[in-house]
Amino acid sequence: MLTDPHLFFAEVSLDLSRGEFHSALEKIELHSRALEGTYTFHLLYARALKGVRRHTESFEQLNLCCRIAPHNEVAWKELLDLHFLRIHAPSDPFISELEQLSLALAEFEAPRESENGEPTTISEQKQPFPDEESIPVPTESLAAVFKAQGAYKKAVRVYTDLIQLNPSKAEDYKQNISTLLEKL
Repeated sequence: MLTDPHLFFAEVSLDLSRGEFHSALEKIELHSRALEGTYTFHLLYARALKGVRRHTESFEQLNLCCRIAPHNEVAWKELLDLHFLRIHAPSDPFISELEQLSLALAEFEAPRESENGEPTTISEQKQPFPDEESIPVPTESLAAVFKAQGAYKKAVRVYTDLIQLNPSKAEDYKQNISTLLEKL
């Protein structure tokens, strides 16, 4: 018998957050009769069903959520996401990634900046930035450019950042760092 539904919902939510969808589904189905009229029950049930790829049943549970609480936008958003997934699910992972990127870009708003209309002078453009300055997007190409320019400290910094971003190539980066440190 279920003593505290709030603790039960918290336990199921924890399972879902850990990706333990089968465990959550078992717990939910065990207490379905006692909680079947509640919004939270149907929402968690829908999420568990979606996690085990039972999309049609998940869709039905989200529809129930929307009928129980029509002004709650959480279920509506998940229902739309699931509908998009069911109808437009591409078989090609590349197309899927492109669709996700296009959705993210549709919501993107560039920050507004005021321009003063004066171009950056050539001397300012040629000024190097300090070796200690953070490099926002470290790439192998950037490290190669620094290496070719003789900016060995900057190249070492980029390779060091790349070790954490791409551990599979860590040995190559460490070898490049050793070579650069010998030149310093």
